[in-house]
Amino acid sequence: MRVLWTDGSAHPNPGPGGWAVIDAETKQPIRTGAEKHTTNIRMEATAIKEAIEYAAANHDSVEIHTDSEFWINVLTKWAPTWEKNNWTKKKGEIKNLDLVQELYELYQANDVKLIWEKGHAGTELNELADKAARSAR
Repeated sequence: MRVLWTDGSAHPNPGPGGWAVIDAETKQPIRTGAEKHTTNIRMEATAIKEAIEYAAANHDSVEIHTDSEFWINVLTKWAPTWEKNNWTKKKGEIKNLDLVQELYELYQANDVKLIWEKGHAGTELNELADKAARSAR
């Protein structure tokens, strides 16, 4: 199983954004990217998406460590219900629906384990992912 760490960043939020995927074994970024005008939420999702795609391209199962509790909840709790309800929810629109649907499809189609990590808590690989995402921004 491949172990990857992800992070996304936008500053200001919204504003210029960056994301990164770190390989736990080498402690090096394996994918990074940026957008000129985006949000933290979109960058966090993009990092997770890129991590899943990277592992899938290498035919690996993947354990993704992220400090985005929001995206873990989207993928494991909320998206299954939204999908059953034709991508609607009781109150308001589903923000970032394009990313939600794309990421949920990838999540379902691959062997993915999501692990929440507290951000900015001094965990080495989380800090490396944060630094790489900020550098990409």
